[in-house]
Order: sequence, then C-alpha cells, then structure tokens
Amino acid sequence: MIKTLLTIMTFMCSFSMLAQDYFPKNDGVSTKNTNYTAITNAKIYVTPTQVVEKGTLLIKDGKVISTGTSVNIPKNATQIDATGKSIYPSFIDMYSDFGIEKPKRQGSGRSSQYDPSRTGFYWNDHVMPENNAIDQFQYDSKKAEDLIKAGFGVVNTHIQDGIVRGTGTLVALNSDGDNSMRIIDAKSAQYLSFSKSVKSNQSYPSSIMGSMALLRQLYNDADWYAKGNSETKDLSIEALNNNKSMVQIFEAGSRANDLRADKVGDLFNIQYIILGGGDEYERLDEIKAMNAPMIIPINFPEAYDVENAFLASTLSIQDMRAWTQKPRNPKLLAEKNIPFALTTHDLKSAKDFKSNLLKAIEAGLSKEKALEALTTVPAQLLGKSDQIGSLKNGAYANFLITSGDIFDKKTTLYENWVQGYKNTIEDRNTVDITGTYAFTLAGDTYEMILSGELTKLKSEITANNNKRGSKISYVEDWVNIAFTTQDSTKKEFVRVIATVDANKNLNGKAILPTGSEMSFFAKQTESKKEIDSKKDDDDDDDDKTEVTAAVSPITFPNNGYGFETLPEAETLLFTNATVWTNEKDGILENTDVLIKNGKIAKIGKNLSEGGATVIDATGKHLTSGVIDEHSHIAAASVNEGGQNSSAEVTIEDVLDDTDVNLYRNLAGGVTSIQILHGSANPIGGRSAIIKPKWGHAAKDLIIDNSPKFIKFALGENVKQSNWEGTRFPQTRMGVEQVYVDYFTRAKAYEALKKSGNPYRQDTEMETLVEILNGERFISCHSYVQSEINMFLKVAEQFDFRINTFTHILEGYKLADKMVEHGVGGSTFSDWWSYKYEVNDAIPYNAAIMHDAGVTVAINSDDAEMSRRLNQEAAKTIKYGGVSEEEAWKFVTLNPAKLLHIDDRVGSIKVGKDADVVLWTDHPLSVYAKAEKTIIEGVTYFDLKRDEMIRTQIKKEKNQLINDMLQAKNKGLKTQPIKKKEKELLHCDSE
Repeated sequence: MIKTLLTIMTFMCSFSMLAQDYFPKNDGVSTKNTNYTAITNAKIYVTPTQVVEKGTLLIKDGKVISTGTSVNIPKNATQIDATGKSIYPSFIDMYSDFGIEKPKRQGSGRSSQYDPSRTGFYWNDHVMPENNAIDQFQYDSKKAEDLIKAGFGVVNTHIQDGIVRGTGTLVALNSDGDNSMRIIDAKSAQYLSFSKSVKSNQSYPSSIMGSMALLRQLYNDADWYAKGNSETKDLSIEALNNNKSMVQIFEAGSRANDLRADKVGDLFNIQYIILGGGDEYERLDEIKAMNAPMIIPINFPEAYDVENAFLASTLSIQDMRAWTQKPRNPKLLAEKNIPFALTTHDLKSAKDFKSNLLKAIEAGLSKEKALEALTTVPAQLLGKSDQIGSLKNGAYANFLITSGDIFDKKTTLYENWVQGYKNTIEDRNTVDITGTYAFTLAGDTYEMILSGELTKLKSEITANNNKRGSKISYVEDWVNIAFTTQDSTKKEFVRVIATVDANKNLNGKAILPTGSEMSFFAKQTESKKEIDSKKDDDDDDDDKTEVTAAVSPITFPNNGYGFETLPEAETLLFTNATVWTNEKDGILENTDVLIKNGKIAKIGKNLSEGGATVIDATGKHLTSGVIDEHSHIAAASVNEGGQNSSAEVTIEDVLDDTDVNLYRNLAGGVTSIQILHGSANPIGGRSAIIKPKWGHAAKDLIIDNSPKFIKFALGENVKQSNWEGTRFPQTRMGVEQVYVDYFTRAKAYEALKKSGNPYRQDTEMETLVEILNGERFISCHSYVQSEINMFLKVAEQFDFRINTFTHILEGYKLADKMVEHGVGGSTFSDWWSYKYEVNDAIPYNAAIMHDAGVTVAINSDDAEMSRRLNQEAAKTIKYGGVSEEEAWKFVTLNPAKLLHIDDRVGSIKVGKDADVVLWTDHPLSVYAKAEKTIIEGVTYFDLKRDEMIRTQIKKEKNQLINDMLQAKNKGLKTQPIKKKEKELLHCDSE
C-alpha cells in the first residue's frame, strides 16, 4: 500500500511540476525571448502538400503565429533572411526509448520461476500496464543532439520491456528548456509486444503463441474486472482499463507478427498501430487487409561479403534478396495506401537515418510520402496534428532550415528549431566555398576541387597532371589546407592558411616544407552548381550510389521456390493411370480421373471433358495425397512449456507460410498435415490442420471448418526427465493428477457457466470443456504401456474418448484395450532406442495394432521423414506383412479418419477434394517421385517446374553475388556471412 501511495504521489508531483513555472531557479538568471521572430524569403513546407514559395514564418513563444507570403511582421520582430533556403517541419519518431534507461536482464540460464514476483498486480510479471515512461524519463542531451542533427524534433518514448509495457511520453527535443516545456503529453500511448520482460524470470509465456494467448486472457479478465466482478484489487488491470482509450502501439517486428498482433486486436475491437519489421512487402495484400497504421523501420541490410565462394554458397536466396528488396518496402506500402510513419528504431545510430531514408527514396518512395511519414502521419496517429508535424498556426515552432531539398544528399541542414529554440547544425551564413580553384605556388600551377559538406570538405589537388595527397578543414571562414609536394616519397607537405573573400576566393599564406612562407591566392573558377554536375560522374560518394543491383521479383512465399503469381484451380483429366482409390474399387488399371472445380468429378475409362488439360498418366500411379497426422513443420514455435497446461494456445497462431518444408512435403506427395503442439507439458496446445498450399498466407493454409484437436502428452518430456525443471509434475503419477485436477476444474467451470451466474471467461477451461463434450479431440504423445492404461482410465472417469495415441510404440502390448476404447494409433514405422522409454519398441507395432482392429497411421514428427512417408508406409509390408493397399492407407485414408476429414480427403472418390498425387512409379517404391502434387485442383508442385526453378535460383544467386561484389568494390559497407541452420522442430523442441 505504501509503495502504491508513493507511486501515485510521484506521478501527481510530476504533473504538478509540468504545470507550474514559478519554482525558484538556482542556476543563474534565465531569460525567455518573448519577441516575435520572422524568417523571411524561404520556401516553406507548411505540410508536405502545402508549400509556400518565398514565404515568411512568424513565431512567438515557441509557437507558429503565421505562415505565408503576406505575413504582417510586428515592429519588434527579429528578422532572419532565409533567401534560397527551405523550411520543413521537424521530424517525429513515434517509436523510441529516448531518455529511458535500458532494462537490465535478471538472472541467467533456464528459468524455473512459475509464479509472479509481485502482489497486488496481474498474475503475470510480463504484463505491466501500470508502468509510465514519465516516471523514468531523464532527458539525454547527447542522444538528443544526434536526433536533432538527423532532423527530429519530437520523439514518443517508452519503456521497451514486457508484453504490456505501460504508457509512453511524447517529448520535444528541447535542450534549452526543461521537462515542463518538453513534455507534450505525459501519457501519449500504451505500448505492447510479444516479448517478455527481461526483469522477470517468470516462465510463462515461453512462445509467441503463449504471448498471444496471454493477451487474449488479459483482455477477457479486464472486461470481467471492469464489470465489477473481481473480489480482489488488481493494479495492472485497473491501469489497462484506464489506458484503453489511448493510442495502442504494438511492437510486432516482422510481417508475420504484424498479422498476429492484428489478429489479437481484432478479437477485442482494438486497432493497434503496429511497428513492423520492414518485410511487409512480402504480403502486401494481407498487410493492407489489417487496416492498421504502421510504424516502419528502415534498417536496411547491407550487401554480404561474398568474396569467399564457399561461404557465399551457404547464403539463402531470401536473405540475399532482402538486400535489394527491403529498401522498396516503404514505396510498396505507399502504393497500397497503407498509412505509415518512419522510425529510427533498430538503427545503430540516428546518424544512419538519412542515408537509409535516401535508399528508400532511390528505391521509389516519393519525397512527399517520405515527408508525410516523418511529420503529418505520426502527428495524426498520435492525435497531435494541431501541435506537431506541420507549420500551421498554433503548432509548436519545430522546423528545419536547409540549403534546399531535404531529401537531396547534397543538402545541408543548417538549423533545427524545437519549440522556438534554435539548434545550429551548421552555420548557414558560412560561405559555400565548394567549387574549382586555380592557384600558382613556387612556379607551379595547381587546380583544386573542393566538394562535399562544408563541415566535411574534400579536396582534390593536381599539378602537372599529378594528383597530390591533401586534406582540408573549414571553420568560421578560415581554411586550412595541407598537400604533398611533388616528391611525395619524402612525405613533405605544403601548409596553407587562408580566409574567404566576397568572391569566394582564398587569400592567405603558404608555408613550404623548408619553413619559408609565401603569399597564397586561389581564385574560384567554377561554382558549386557547376562542380556538382561534374562530380555526379566521378565523386567517390556518388560512385557508391551507382551500384545498380537487380531487384529480384517478390514471390509467394518470397524465396526461390515461390510463385510470382499464385496458381489457380484447373480442369484436369488424367488418362490411363493406375488409380489407387482407397475405396472398395481398390486399384484400377488404365483408368481416367477428371478433376473439376477443385473436386474429383469423374472416375472411369475413356473420359473426355471440353477445355480440360489432359495429362497422359500411362505407366504412372495416381493416388490421393499423403496425410501426416503428426508434424511440427511450418510452425514458428512448437511448445508453450511455461505451465503444466497450455490448452489456451493454438498452433494456428504461429503458422509459418514461408517454411520451405511445406514445399518439400509437397514434393513428397503430402497434401494434408496436422501441425501439433509439442510435448513439454501434460496438456499441450491446440492443433492446426492444414493443407500445404504453397504460396498462400498462413491463415489460408488452415482447412476450413477443420475439426478441433489438442495435444496431450505422457512420459519423460512432461515430467522433465531430460532437463532441470521444478514445475509440477515431476513424476508419472503426478501427470495423472494434473489430468484429474484440470478436468475436475473444467466440470466445475461448465457447471458455473450453465448456471446463468456471472463467470470469468477462461480460454483454457473452455478448451477442456470442449473435450468433455466431444467437441475437441485429443492426440496424445505416448510410449509406455502403464501410462497409456492410466490415461485410458482418466478418460473413462470423466466420460470422454481419446482420439489418437501418437508415437504409441508400445501399442502392440494393449491393442485390444485401444480397440475397446475406440482410440486410434499413429506411430513410427521403425524408430526405437532413441531414449529409455522406447526401448521396447518393435517395427511390427503398426501391423499388430492394425490386425487387432486399431485404425493405424504412420506419422513423421520430423521434417525429413515427412517427405518420405510413402516409404515409411512401405516398411509395414516388410514388418508384419501388411498388404500394399492397407499399407498405403496408413498414410492416406487412415490418418484422414483419425483427423475426422475422411469425408473430404484420403481417397479418390467422386465429390471429394481433388487432393491427388501423380507418381512416376509405384507409390510405395523408393524410386517413386511425386511428378505432380495437386490440392483442390491446384498444382502446387510440379517436377518439371522444380527442375526449371532450380536453374533460375542458381542464375539469380549468381546475379546477386556479382552485384554484391560490385557494391564492395565501389566502397559500400558489407556484412559478413553467418551460416544459418533452420532448426527442425520436434515434440521436445523448446
């Protein structure tokens, strides 16, 4: 309570200090200019679309009074002539941690904290809406200087820590003022992310899907609390509810996470402003459909150093493409009319901002859109358009004075005014001495070219067609030059000190290597404008921008095997095939199959169809697509192990549509897959049942109205035998108690829900109730006979049926009980002895269960095995004498039955989905290749296309390597190659 009162008092004090200006000052006399300042004869960008030529900007007390061509200038105004100069609104960065100390990580190693470390707050440490950036804010003059030099006048800062991070603070970069002036809005927005706090070791959540589930439950709890139903006070939820009317900014950080964040927001009618990752161009239609404003980083990747051919061969095509594609992201977003602001976030330094911004402009972003993204858009998104982002009357006097177009590389930023206070970047009254000069010294005639920014001048001096090494500095109209003598081997220098006259000539003296002095006069023979046009061809800096790298086309997904245009369903007629129907007709020789409107339309001989593409399948085999009942491919995370139950999470939230294993599965004839949660806890997460529609967005992979499944697990993994853990359960008998406890709670929850009394919506309990009511099916990770018996008894106690025992390597020991219960078995063909609890596994397991009457499937649980399931099925013929047709059903019709989708897929039958595979050989042969893999009439894999595209990838990589070599030779920075290996996820992956 004392801590709470102190926090409230501190907060109130901070506001009172912001509101009061009568505190005594102990740092000397402070004066405030109350006069008008008029900046005249400038090109003024009032907004990106409202430009005043030869206009006047009148300011007073840190605000804009008037802008235009006929402004009435008061007599006492200070007038500044800005002839030839341009004035822009200062930039705004919506996403910053300016003035906030970076949170320090607590502890190390594997976390074993399961309960919260706080009382009186939400049960999860990573939810901290009660935090306010204003309470931690300390103005950082050094960082402010870097931002001011980059053109920024306002930043929206916050504590970048946690899933719900609390409120941000909108700050003017006014180094001459104090917080009473700088703070534009003490609580400008609420910030969120998917990342846990580094200051807590609380285990949950341990995955993105866990973060999404936590946010959903938090919003449900906040609604429950707001209705006055909670019996305990929760300061976090109170803060969350108090902040809900604020701007909500969500750090997503990637195109995939953009969509995930928006999915959470849509469920609760919250429109987040989303911090993207710069890869939004890969799925522009999906990004557009979010209707979410964006904050876009411009931390574009550098070219790779590809001189080492071996290392270069390890680069993925998508990583190489990013070098040329990412700078186009802002342009492509603008073309889709997706509102976005630009940010310095993720840049090493604010000094890098302009160069990267110029890359975006060179890649096609219009200068008007660039200016909007730095001024009017962030102002509008923050609800501060009347105060910042423009030079309209009444707005803060935050503006830049430049030598010209602010987005021109050669433009000089002279001043950045913030709230009427001038920050001088470069003296605009300094004479521009860039140009060509001629002078004579000791009988030799010299030519000198001065170029670049005045604070970073470059000199090039030649005499008698010999270039001399030289350096120059230019400070307050004094020029210092040093250049080598003709005999440069002696390392002798001529030193010059001179001043600039009215005609931009240089007058002074030269000191020879002998120490003798001579008068020095250099006459300007060409102006800056003339020298710039000449230097466009041979200046070193300009050479760096002349690398014209080929921009790879964006494909779906954006890797070498993606489609430039998504394929569409066709009418296809396969003729003379050997057709494996998986129906009572069995295997049909020399048979035709017609596919139309995504369905199997006809099966027979001598079929014909106008407009159909005819595929001669003579000597080939046509089957229904392979179905993998147990896989972990195409998932961004597989385990949420932070608690002993994670029934609230779903794999559907974390599908990865870019995973090349989807394509590889298609190459193995796979057309349906259950993506399962892992086995970290007794009650795992919900499944995603998908079709690998290569090129489509993640949400479109999920089978419409697919049955509801969840992963349960038994054995070593859930009791944490193979790693140090303190979470309950620690024993196999503890696993049983977890089930009893949770299903008992679920029954009580359902009873309360049916009673008509108020109840707190609990996603975890809702899921378990679905199991009790037969609305959700269990796939249970299992090995040992005793545990399988235990779980069968739990199911009988609570009157629900287990759908599938997966792995089930001791299934042969209790196949009769499985038949009695009605549970299927999805197993490996011949895996054993990879850990203690599979020592009793035998390769005859599948055959024994099948012969006993169990519905048996062969699954993969492995990205490598999943593309060879036809061969895994074939092993059951050797081990157990299963017939060819029945063995084939182990990877087609039987898993379809286990997944309750056999009415749609799993056999070739009129009316079913046209999910078929054309094999070059007998489908159970090691020589068989999938020639075509078709899902709902769309050809997603074609062997001929695959051969062609491999050639294209090689050609594209060679082109990008050549471009990167050219970039390095031109002097551009490169990044080292770091070999990346994608982890193939399994049940126990963390």
